Amino acid sequence: MTARPPLLFLDVDGPLLPFGAGPHDLPDGYPTWPVPPGSAGAENPLLARLDPGLGPRLAALPCEPVWATTWTDEANTCLAPLLGLPPLPVVHWPDPGDEDDHPAGLHWKTRPLVERAAGRAFAWVDDEITAADRAWVAAHHPGAALLHRVDARRGLTDEDFSALDAWLRSPAPRP
Repeated sequence: MTARPPLLFLDVDGPLLPFGAGPHDLPDGYPTWPVPPGSAGAENPLLARLDPGLGPRLAALPCEPVWATTWTDEANTCLAPLLGLPPLPVVHWPDPGDEDDHPAGLHWKTRPLVERAAGRAFAWVDDEITAADRAWVAAHHPGAALLHRVDARRGLTDEDFSALDAWLRSPAPRP
């Protein structure tokens, strides 16, 4: 039996849609792309920040991509077609719970992602990952996990793709 590829939990705001301190605060020279008229969500000005070239790069990674974003199903409606990706599985988040349910500094996505992985190797790409998330995953997830923080002002870069590709292609993905 062939082992299943690692999961790639993919956040949208920051990694795919870079942003800065303000709505128009992008790094100097950051390109924007036209959103085809009639596209789902075409009225959303943030979609001009979505580099359609990221889709083929994501598709080339040896993993099973999963939307791990507050966009939930809208990621398949608005983003996947612009990226040239098929609809991807979506993490549906639990209702926000009591603040006491989250240890200090733990991101609210961390526990649900570990539950969704169910022991399977995974990489998580997000702009809000902290040392608390890495420590919690190391203590509570029996499989390999890479928590890869992306600079929200730049989004996914060549260096990010190189790091993800190297980890995903390693004989046994490791922390």
